[in-house]
Amino acid sequence: MKAITTEERKKLIDDIVMRHAMGEETLGTAIRRLRLEVTGLDQDTFATMCTMSTKALYQIEKDKGNPTLNTIDGILRKFGLHLGLAMAAKTTYTPPLVQHKPVSKTPARGANPQRKYAGRLGRTATLRSAAKATVKDGDEGPTE
Repeated sequence: MKAITTEERKKLIDDIVMRHAMGEETLGTAIRRLRLEVTGLDQDTFATMCTMSTKALYQIEKDKGNPTLNTIDGILRKFGLHLGLAMAAKTTYTPPLVQHKPVSKTPARGANPQRKYAGRLGRTATLRSAAKATVKDGDEGPTE
């Protein structure tokens, strides 16, 4: 890796922090970029430096796993950063507060629990019940 100056390193860190603050990069992507672009270290070396396993670092960089705040803070402190609260980026999507009516006029599934043919029997069920009624009345049905 080409050695970078202190000024270039500061600009690079500022760019990574800004992209993360704007919501363009996840925390895992930002940590991966910090590791690769600022230090140039592989995962094994960097994980050892942060006193964590390579698998844990891999999961953090892939936005998987569930690291503690101390773990994330420990990684960020290597770059002169710390974990904190920031205002949400204005580019994120915020759903409207007003609910829109459905486009189609048919009710959404489950919206109307009463079935259209509630109480009616299907054709097969009607034939079966009629056959049972005739057997009960003493009619044995067709005989050969």
